[in-house]
Amino acid sequence: MIETPSLVDQNCHGVLRTELGLGTFEAHLGRAEGPPAPGTTFFDTQTGFAVRRWCPPLLGLEPHCPPARYLARRRELGVLEAGRRLLRGSGITTYLVDTGLPDDLTSPAEMATAAEAEAHEIVRLELLAEQVADTSGTVESFLANLAESVHAAAVGAVAFTSVAGVRHGLALAPQPPGPGEVRGAAGRWLAGRPVGGPLTDPVLLRHVLWIAVASGRPLQLHAGLGEPGNGIPPARMDSGARGGIDRTDPVLLADFARATAGLGTDLVLLHGYPYHRHAAHLAGVFPHVYADLGPALARTGARAAAVLAEILELAPFGKLLFSSGARGLPELHVVGARLFREALGRVLGGWVAEGAWSLADAQRVAGMIAAGTARRVYGLGVTGEGG
Repeated sequence: MIETPSLVDQNCHGVLRTELGLGTFEAHLGRAEGPPAPGTTFFDTQTGFAVRRWCPPLLGLEPHCPPARYLARRRELGVLEAGRRLLRGSGITTYLVDTGLPDDLTSPAEMATAAEAEAHEIVRLELLAEQVADTSGTVESFLANLAESVHAAAVGAVAFTSVAGVRHGLALAPQPPGPGEVRGAAGRWLAGRPVGGPLTDPVLLRHVLWIAVASGRPLQLHAGLGEPGNGIPPARMDSGARGGIDRTDPVLLADFARATAGLGTDLVLLHGYPYHRHAAHLAGVFPHVYADLGPALARTGARAAAVLAEILELAPFGKLLFSSGARGLPELHVVGARLFREALGRVLGGWVAEGAWSLADAQRVAGMIAAGTARRVYGLGVTGEGG
């Protein structure tokens, strides 16, 4: 049996603090830009079935119980107690929390308390730039404050993350933009931007990426399906980003990966599904590029082992990291962790049974992907579990 005694969730978000009705719960379960179609439900998805399989026992119910019964039990316990039971039952021992979403989500400190686990902050670059813009009166002060804010954030954060792929698309020019180009783009953006307006300008997106690269902190880059809009209404997103998920194919980052090679900053490709093989390929080509398993396993549910096996075809095993990618619902943390363990056990256990791998090697690789590589990449300390 393949064991993963601890998990480092290397990219996730906090959970909602409020009680949820059926409609609100489903909206977060489906990760869609609207409600389910009339006569349908987001519970009838791979993620929905996985929630019904793994979460009810943590709340004292039988697996696969009806959604209405599950949500009634959730309300009976209350949002805090249900959240504590779910997070503590996930098996995740360390959370790296992206705090850049607009929902009323728990902080890393609150996650640590509720889950009885470690938690560290990941700073979202675009949100940081928007906050700086809200308090900077001129182009010069904005650019100076932006550089200062990124470097100050690097002191306390374990990583930066970027949603440039969602905001504009990943086909950005790989080189750092020149000073004149940056000043011109900043002037245009600040002049036409309402307070709180999202950063979608490709020049400024590149600029903030390169400031983060200079910090030396790991840089997470969202690719693939990810989360629709990441909190931005479709009408306010860049027209290119609305054009299709082909613009978030991680292979488009190959030139950026090449340009950042040897600079001392690791790149972690997040949520590459359905381009997970492309992300795995880049992780195999570039020494500083890593691939995240992410919510692909939660999306594919009962097929998670097949997706994981495809990733393991291409990526060196020490270049893969577990994450749930969960946001809003503690159930998604549970599902991400349980499906990862199940899929890893099936794939590696099958190879051991066939005689292709030894049990010792399978256990070592499982420890790398579950926690060891994340601890190394993010400087979290070594616990002896692989990598």
